Amino acid sequence: MSAIARFPVAAYLFSCLLGLLALTGLWYGIGQPVQLADAATPTHKLQCASYTPFDKDQSPFDQPINLRPERMAADVALLAERFECLRTYSVTGLEALPELARKHGLKLIVGAWVSRNPQDTAVEIDGLIKIANAYPDVIDAVIVGNEALLRKEVTPQQLVALIKRVKSHIAQPVTYADVWEFWLKHPEVAPAVDFLTIHLLPYWEDDPAGIDTALAEVAQVRQVFGNNFAPKDILIGETGWPSEGRQRETALPSRVNQAKFIRGFVAMAEQNGWRYNLIEAFDQPWKRVSEGAVGGYWGLYDADRQDKSILAGSVSNLPLWSFWLAVSGLIFVATLLLAGRPSSTRTALLLPLLAALGAACIALWSELAWVTSRFAGEWLWAAALLGLNLLALSHAALALAAKTAWRARLFTWLDAHAGWWLVAAGFAGAVLMLGLVMDARYRSFPSAALLLPALVYLCRPVAGPRREIAVLALLIGAGILPQLYQETLSNLQALGWALTSALLVGALWRSLRVKPAYNA
Repeated sequence: MSAIARFPVAAYLFSCLLGLLALTGLWYGIGQPVQLADAATPTHKLQCASYTPFDKDQSPFDQPINLRPERMAADVALLAERFECLRTYSVTGLEALPELARKHGLKLIVGAWVSRNPQDTAVEIDGLIKIANAYPDVIDAVIVGNEALLRKEVTPQQLVALIKRVKSHIAQPVTYADVWEFWLKHPEVAPAVDFLTIHLLPYWEDDPAGIDTALAEVAQVRQVFGNNFAPKDILIGETGWPSEGRQRETALPSRVNQAKFIRGFVAMAEQNGWRYNLIEAFDQPWKRVSEGAVGGYWGLYDADRQDKSILAGSVSNLPLWSFWLAVSGLIFVATLLLAGRPSSTRTALLLPLLAALGAACIALWSELAWVTSRFAGEWLWAAALLGLNLLALSHAALALAAKTAWRARLFTWLDAHAGWWLVAAGFAGAVLMLGLVMDARYRSFPSAALLLPALVYLCRPVAGPRREIAVLALLIGAGILPQLYQETLSNLQALGWALTSALLVGALWRSLRVKPAYNA
């Protein structure tokens, strides 16, 4: 019987179809649009949104800060379509904003940035007084400091003195803004303000609230403040939900969850007559430096000023899901072409499924790296892990295939160095695990980066440097339970990382039983 006749065409085609269907289901499942009741319509504007005028390549830490007037003008025109008011956090560089707001019929709640540097704070306070008196028809209220008590940059007594100074020079109401717990910790600040500005961010709570309970917790805190501080009014100065980033217990960032929270909150706030400000108008990539990936994705619009469909219309967690399906489809086809003809009926079934798994892992990791990587070092790290996945996938695919001469040479080379691919995976796993145990708050869970090498070398152990492999296995294994304890079993992303880590430990441990080949 010829080699062509022995080729199990039916099994191979069936498995290919199954792999393609799995990839399609994966990406459509992530990206399918969800219909929700709109929060904003052409005839219904929302109250207020936080606004900072930085482009996606800018940061408040840049010196000097060169804000672009054309960016600010376009932003204000866009936001005026859906909001009645904007909240700012500093007066530096925003001298042109009141005129733009007046032009588009917007009101402003202007903030002065209060820091531990008294000279910088004085400049902000003087600027706040000046701009409030110059635009009484545009500026409805002013905020003296944002979370300065949380950051421990001023004392309550210093803050009260600043508030009193501003009140003595302007006619508008004066407030201070902080996370709600800090109003309770420092009740002496409340008598100094005209109204309280509280921040309610269920994702960032010490006991994070999932999307199903977040609105109820917001309502509960708002009721407590309304009762305890009456007759002073309450402004919910920040509330929102991130669209990307790591899960915290049951609090899962996603565009759909962001839309659920924002639209549900707006309906609840307007039903109860609450004053509110949503955080924030636009995604701010610079915040990823201090808050991890999640910090850059609180915007109602993305950093390119494109609508994320958070306020109205159908919303998708991954609007470009068809692009990532195409990417994974190309990887799937390329893997099959690299492998060539399967060596048996069994490998004819396994090879397309391996190709689909590899394509999914590589595309998922690429999408996560696109969201989380901030600077050259992180991009290089992401590229190294991508290369590791490609090596592991190529090695496994060639192991299942009937080998022509060049495929045999490539497989021999990959097989001879596979121990080092495993060590690289173990090293990456140990580094990532240490980070997630020692400093987890702002770190994402990179399960997709190591799942494929873990599975490949668990099923096909390879020889490698034994001492290094044993140390890496112990480091990764020792971190599994502590990171799960920190994250709790309700965090599905943490569970996924624990499973990936356990598979990687198994692969490392099995490799210790493989004896290295020696040349005679």
